[in-house]
Amino acid sequence: MGSHRRPAPSSGVDRGATVAVGLLSAAAAALAAVPAAAAPADDTRSEVDRLHRQAEKAIEAYNRADERADRLRGQIRTAQDEIARQQERVNTLRESLGSLAGAQYRSGGLDPSLELLFSDDPADYLDKASVLDRITGRRAGQLRTLHQALRTLAQERSAAAGKLSELERSRKAAAAHKRTVERKLAEARRLLGSLPGAERAAYERATRSGRDDLGLPGAAPASSRAAAALAAARSALGRPYVWGANGPSGFDCSGLTQWAYQQAGVSLPRTSQGQRYAGRQIPLSQARPGDLVIYRSDAGHVGMYAGNGQVIHAPYPGAPVRYDPVGMMPVSSVTRV
Repeated sequence: MGSHRRPAPSSGVDRGATVAVGLLSAAAAALAAVPAAAAPADDTRSEVDRLHRQAEKAIEAYNRADERADRLRGQIRTAQDEIARQQERVNTLRESLGSLAGAQYRSGGLDPSLELLFSDDPADYLDKASVLDRITGRRAGQLRTLHQALRTLAQERSAAAGKLSELERSRKAAAAHKRTVERKLAEARRLLGSLPGAERAAYERATRSGRDDLGLPGAAPASSRAAAALAAARSALGRPYVWGANGPSGFDCSGLTQWAYQQAGVSLPRTSQGQRYAGRQIPLSQARPGDLVIYRSDAGHVGMYAGNGQVIHAPYPGAPVRYDPVGMMPVSSVTRV
């Protein structure tokens, strides 16, 4: 007899498994269609941006310390000149007092009462005594003057020593900020170098994006000095970004604007934070060529408005002085110098 086995009925579980396998296959195909490098590349570009921002802050801190060191050097030179003048005055007073002491000895070696007792000519004695009194009074005045001069000299030397200590602290701070800058920029270069060529090109395009159709009025600079500064900034187009540099062969962001206005006879602070308050702040809608455009809430970047919705600025290491849209990053304020 043959065995009769009834076929097992197909269950809903089997159908569910088939559907699940189909869904998983479709999901795998969809995942395979997504470029594997897209997310890491985006992360790399974001990290490069972050490193550039941190380096820019360190650069501005370095510039502040360097500017402070320059100011202290000037103050120390002034103090040293004053110390030399005070020392010369002290030496002159000492010589004068020495002459007075010698004159007093010659005029009155004896006690005045004894000299009167033994004097053959009282009239001659009285003449000598009168001269001696004048010399003694003058000597007392000279002594007081010398005492004050010595005290002033000591104060000047103490102040100069304090300035020298402050200068040394500023030098150390600048050196620390320099190391931070170099570390951040080296890491940014490494990350950019790890990107494929197309991704690096995409990063470059992204750094130059932003609104330039803001409808800003005023094709003409607000003043002759603004026009001269803008002409100087335009002459620097294409020159390299060099952090800590303020021209003429290379620039960082605030170094470019400082140098440009220096060519117009205007002295600006060294940092973007200082330049923010170097003139009258105006709304972006009123910006005119030559105005300073300050970026981000920390005023960490600065460019010069060039008209037609564009700024001239020194962007970051590896990017030369160039035009970019004024809205390339958040605008913090606009300063008219």
